[in-house]
Amino acid sequence: MPSLFESAPMMLWQLPALAVIVMCAAAGSVYLVRKHLAADDDGVPDAVFWDVFGGLAIVAPAVILPALAAPWAGLLLGGLAVAAAVASYFYTPRILHRQEARRLARTIAASNEAAEARHRAALARWQRYELDPAHTIDFPAMTDARQPETAALIRAMKDAERLRGGTDAGYAPAVARLEQALADAERAAGADRTAGRGQVPPARSAGRLANGPARG
Repeated sequence: MPSLFESAPMMLWQLPALAVIVMCAAAGSVYLVRKHLAADDDGVPDAVFWDVFGGLAIVAPAVILPALAAPWAGLLLGGLAVAAAVASYFYTPRILHRQEARRLARTIAASNEAAEARHRAALARWQRYELDPAHTIDFPAMTDARQPETAALIRAMKDAERLRGGTDAGYAPAVARLEQALADAERAAGADRTAGRGQVPPARSAGRLANGPARG
């Protein structure tokens, strides 16, 4: 009994520190277990084993040793460890969900940033057929909405423009569809051979420019 009273002053300042240790260890161990189980990869069994082992290696001594000096301290620390583990079990999915949402948002932002550059390039490529007289004369189908491929291109441009500048995950696929629709329209109009070089056949353009007024 005297030894118990002699240990009491030390227990009073050790107990809060031990409480923090066992709660953090229990909560952290459960968090890691649920995180690795959610990952569902080949290394899950080993990871879960070490998560549990690491948690027990910290919690068990921190609970058992004080209990030898004061049983009530062991009960208190054990109860705190269980409470922290239960709380971690229920709150970990929310934490993992928020982490996944942030990761997905960063991925979408990077994808949309790259898609924005491709979108501008596709629009610049399309505008040549509207603003460059040589392209307009040589490839009139590119500005003729009655052509199925051109109509599909216009729809793809509207879809991509509607999602532009936002955080929608569908923006990059919309830009990919725009690029495909533009390539299809150029192929149907016979412009696919020169679109990549940004040029039209000089002889063909010059001939149409020269002969156009004569036919008018």
